[in-house]
Amino acid sequence: MTTPYAWTFYRSGGVDQVTLSSGEDLRHLAELDPKLWVALSMPTRGVDLDPRTLDLLDTDKDGHIRHPEVLAAVAWVCAQLKDPARLFKGGDAVPLDALHDGAVRAAARRMLSALGTPDATQISIADATLGEAKFAEAVCNGDGLIHPECAAEPVRGVIADVIACHGSELDRAGKPSIDKVRADAFLAQVHALIAWHEQAGADVLVLGDRTPAAAEAVRAVRAKIDDYFTRCRLAAFDPRAGAALNASDAELAAMSPHELSAASAEVAALPLARIAANATLPLSQGVNPAWEARIATFAGAAVSPLLGVRDALTEAAWRELQDKLAAYDAWYAAEPETTLGTLDLARLRAIVAANPAAELDKLFADDLAVKPELDAVTDVEKLCRFQRDLGKLLRNYVNFSEFYTRKGAVFQAGTLYLDARGCTLVVEVADAAKHGTMAPMAGAYLAYCECTRVGEKKTIAAAFTAGEVDNLMIGRNGVFVDRAGQDWEATITKLVESPISIRQAFWAPYKKLVRMIEERVAKRASSADAAATSKLETVAATVTTVPAVGEPAHPAAAAPAPSPVPKIDVGTIAAIGVAIGGIGAFATAVMATFFGLGWWMPIGLGGVLLAISGPSMLLAFIKLRRRNLGPLLDANGWAINAMTRINVPFGTALTDLAMLPAGARRAARDPYAEREPPWRLYTTLVLVLALVVAWYIGRLDHLLPSAVRSTTVLGDAAPAAQPAHPMVLPEAPPAAPAPAAPKQ
Repeated sequence: MTTPYAWTFYRSGGVDQVTLSSGEDLRHLAELDPKLWVALSMPTRGVDLDPRTLDLLDTDKDGHIRHPEVLAAVAWVCAQLKDPARLFKGGDAVPLDALHDGAVRAAARRMLSALGTPDATQISIADATLGEAKFAEAVCNGDGLIHPECAAEPVRGVIADVIACHGSELDRAGKPSIDKVRADAFLAQVHALIAWHEQAGADVLVLGDRTPAAAEAVRAVRAKIDDYFTRCRLAAFDPRAGAALNASDAELAAMSPHELSAASAEVAALPLARIAANATLPLSQGVNPAWEARIATFAGAAVSPLLGVRDALTEAAWRELQDKLAAYDAWYAAEPETTLGTLDLARLRAIVAANPAAELDKLFADDLAVKPELDAVTDVEKLCRFQRDLGKLLRNYVNFSEFYTRKGAVFQAGTLYLDARGCTLVVEVADAAKHGTMAPMAGAYLAYCECTRVGEKKTIAAAFTAGEVDNLMIGRNGVFVDRAGQDWEATITKLVESPISIRQAFWAPYKKLVRMIEERVAKRASSADAAATSKLETVAATVTTVPAVGEPAHPAAAAPAPSPVPKIDVGTIAAIGVAIGGIGAFATAVMATFFGLGWWMPIGLGGVLLAISGPSMLLAFIKLRRRNLGPLLDANGWAINAMTRINVPFGTALTDLAMLPAGARRAARDPYAEREPPWRLYTTLVLVLALVVAWYIGRLDHLLPSAVRSTTVLGDAAPAAQPAHPMVLPEAPPAAPAPAAPKQ
């Protein structure tokens, strides 16, 4: 029984991931349960990997790299390299002595020789690309395609005809070429078309070379002539039909206001000539103007050569003419469908005479003979690219080690600098609708930004995982620096709000209260300002009103009577005093309760704060535990297979806050600083007031000498000197008298 391979796992960011560090890990990668892979599919675009490498990995060309394709690439590399662990070192140059003997190593040596460096000990991506281009320029380059330059005349012209009639595809060198399927289909159509032409004997071409023109002239008017003779037969069948089948007065009257021509559709729709029983078709005079030219061509090309010159055509003559062309029409209808419309009969016969089939087959065979060699040349480039990029892909596919070690994952698009922060968890948004649906499941605070740069435009989603969110709002501008170091103008277009940290959740209720107070104060101030403005407008209107000339002024009537000055009611003053006294009593009771806690006062204060901030902190704790990278990548076409959590410590590391550099100095004086409130004075006054209240209610008496205790100074007026009022219980009702005993 085979012993299973012993894998090593590590934990980062709360996620268990497999360790890939040795060649044996790569050789046994196919044995690793796919459920333990972090990803099972990724797109070939929008990631920080060479698109050419990703295209080589994407063997089915569907735009995604899937789990079997990764395994196939790793297995192929293991078959080429003596030590597959070179993938983890990277580098775009492969030493020749690191390769097993085989086609790839031989092709590498051949390429180096073709480049003039036969003694080189390693081959790079640049060498492989240049060498492949040289081999691709050869006449036979192993791709199964040939282009006109591969052959001499007349086969060269045949290849050009195939491209013109059947299209082409680009060969390794990027030249328009044909494959054997196109060549065979072209020659088959040529032979079929030639055979069809050979069937046209004298019985078909009744007029020789003029037969096609005669048949074409007949086809142009056949339907209209059939319509004419059918109408004439109906007129012979019923004389009443004659008037109805000709143009009516109403139709002619409707056309009369318009500007008519022989090309008018209304004119062309009228009968070919005057309808009458047993009438003949005039070929010159009396023909519908819209059809005169076609009838004249018909008469000259078909009627005169086949029936003789005449001015009119009977229905019997019309049938006779069609019978004479029936064989041609049948032959014409049997023409095979081809794509050779650009080639005339002479060119078709020249192609058949050249007999290019044997030469074309030889060209295809010679090209395919070097296919193994040229495929090996391509494999050299693939191996160089895989050594450089495949290890990086594995660390962003099988595990997410580059993401959790902050080396820069392939899906991280760059850094967004905004609001004194640098957000490194930034992904490009390929489908905004899909991303907007899935992103909230990530549980992260996201800012969608539209980025522009020299006419280019893209959309990104940046996760804010540290700091505050008070100044993040739609419309704010920042700078996005992509992986290539290019800077983009970034503007927030959408926010997906979620907690950033427990600390932020603690202060959130108080900030919300402050905002509510500010909004209410601003609203009241706005209302008061509006009322004052209204009064000023009234006064201004009154002052600037001038009586008309000759109109007596009535100031007494114009000015409103002054309002009587309200008198202060004694009851109102008493009510105000009672209210103030109640407020003072409530404050005294609260302070007494608070100071009554003694040394438990800090715990009581903490309980009050926890009661206010606790729900917000609990909600933030639950959401932060669910914060997950997966939905952000799934929305971009990834298939994330694991719970890629972003816990609070790791999330904090993904957003850099603005900090003064080490060793920096700060000037102590700001010439434009605002005057700071005297917080020390306020704090001192609050403490003094608290001590006075505590002394007044007697909470400090046990700490003070008897001469300065509140009970000594205030005597019976001190709250601590007042006897506690015992609870007075209501008296029990007198017991009911016992019922008298019945007399015996």
